[in-house]
Amino acid sequence: MKKEKVLGTKRWFYWVSIGVVLIIIYKLLDNFSGIGNWFSNLFSVLAPFLEGILIAYILYIPCKKIEEILSKTKIKFFVKHARGTSITLTYIILLVLIALFMNVIIPILASSISDLISNVQNYYNSVVSDSPDLTITPFIQENILKPVVDWIQNIDFESLFTFDMIKEYLSSAMGFIKGVINLFIAIICSVYILAQRTRIINFLNRFARAVLTERGYQRFNRYFTSGNKIFFRYLSSQMLDGIIIAILTSVAMSIMGVKYAVLLGTLIGISNLIPYFGAIFGVGISIIITLLTGGWQQALVMAIVVIILQQIDANLINPRITSSSLKVSPLLVMFAVTVGGAYGGVLGMFIAAPFFTLLKIIIDDFVDSRNREKEKIKIDNYPQDE
Repeated sequence: MKKEKVLGTKRWFYWVSIGVVLIIIYKLLDNFSGIGNWFSNLFSVLAPFLEGILIAYILYIPCKKIEEILSKTKIKFFVKHARGTSITLTYIILLVLIALFMNVIIPILASSISDLISNVQNYYNSVVSDSPDLTITPFIQENILKPVVDWIQNIDFESLFTFDMIKEYLSSAMGFIKGVINLFIAIICSVYILAQRTRIINFLNRFARAVLTERGYQRFNRYFTSGNKIFFRYLSSQMLDGIIIAILTSVAMSIMGVKYAVLLGTLIGISNLIPYFGAIFGVGISIIITLLTGGWQQALVMAIVVIILQQIDANLINPRITSSSLKVSPLLVMFAVTVGGAYGGVLGMFIAAPFFTLLKIIIDDFVDSRNREKEKIKIDNYPQDE
C-alpha cells in the first residue's frame, strides 16, 4: 500500500512538472519578440567582452610562440617577464601589420577600384571593337561582360550624398565612435585574457570536473582540446595561406603586365579563404576583369598561371602550413560551406569547415560508442556452452 502511494506521488509530480514546463514554453513563445529584444540587448552589452575573447583566441598562438622563445633566452628579464613581453610584442607586430596594410595596400586597392569603375565602359568597348572575328562570342558578351559593365555603370554616386543619406552617415559615424570605444574595451579584455589564460583554463577545467561525471568530463576535455586544435590550425593556416597566395598571384600578374594586379591578387587571396567555392569565385572575377582590361589572350594566360599557382598551393604549400588536413571528405566540406553560407554569410562559409569537422568527431564517437555497447550486449546474451 505504501509503495503504491509513493508511485502515485511520483506520477503526480511527473505530470505537474510536464504541465509547468508546457506553460513556461507557451509563455516564452507568447512573448517571443520581447525575449528576442532582451537577448539582443544582452549581446549588445556583452559585445566588447565577446570581441575581446575572439581577439585573444586569434592572438593566442603567436603570443604563445613568442613566450616560448623568450623563455629559452639567457636574458633574465625576458625569462622572468616572458608572458607580459610576449603580449606586448604580439600587439606591436599586429599594429605594424595593420599600419602597413592601411598605408600601403589600401591606397593601391582604392586607386585600382576607382580607376576600374571610371574606365570599365571604355574597356568593354575596346574588347568588343577589337574582336570583329567573334573572338568574344555573343553569349559571353551578352551574358557575362555586359551585365558586369552595366552593374558597375549603374552605380548612382549622386544618390549617395542626399540629405537622408548624410543623416545616415552621421548616424553611422556615431555608431563608428561607439564601435571604437567597444574595440578599445575588447583590446583591454583580450590583454587580460592572454595574461591570465592559464588561470582561466584551470578554472574551466576544475568547473567541468566538478559539474560533470568522470565520463562526461573526459568527453568535454577531448572535444574542447580537439576543437581548439582544429580551429587554431584551420584559421591560422587559412589566413597565412591566403596571404601567400595573394602575394604570389599579385607578383605573377605584375610580371605578366596584368592591370590591377594587386587588386586581383588580393581578391583571389581573400576568396581563397573559403574552400572550393571561394577560389572559383575569385579566379572567375579576375578573368572577367582581365578580359576587359587586357583582352582574351592575357586573360587566358592569367587563368592558366593562377590555376597552376593554386595547384602548387593546394599540393605543396597548404599541407606544409596546415601540418595535417582536417581529415574530412571534400563532399562534407562543400556541404559545410553551403550550409554555413546560407545561415552565416561569408563568415559562416569561413568557419563552417572546422565546425563540421568537430561535429563529425562527436558523431563518430557517439556511433562507435553505441556500436560497442550493442556488441557487448550481443556477446553477453550469446548462449555459453555448459
